Amino acid sequence: MALKLLTATNSTQGFRDNDFDWCVEGELVHIGMVCARDQDDPDGGCGCGRSFAGLNSHRATTTAMVREIPGFTGDDYVLAIRSSLEQQGCDPAYAEHEAALLRCLVRDWPVGAIVERRLDEIVVRHVLQP
Repeated sequence: MALKLLTATNSTQGFRDNDFDWCVEGELVHIGMVCARDQDDPDGGCGCGRSFAGLNSHRATTTAMVREIPGFTGDDYVLAIRSSLEQQGCDPAYAEHEAALLRCLVRDWPVGAIVERRLDEIVVRHVLQP
């Protein structure tokens, strides 16, 4: 069975006037830290309170899509997160835990669900029909 994972997408960009997408379409994303500037306002000036972080590009996007990636294993996912954290100088010790949390987050959403982040809340914005 293919894993359902959160990936960068430019679909539905512009739904909010402060949307942005600097990631590579389809790259794996995770939920990054929120700086002091945005901690109380997802529409703050930084953008980190409303975005997902690309594991490879280390850039950000305000939209992410649930996709299935055939052949990609749970171990591959942990390795991808660990590698991204190491590249950014962060502690990779929580990679397995983070992978598990992200998989739990998307497990009940259909493939094609496009989500947005509002600080600690992640909600479905739209679902693309296959």
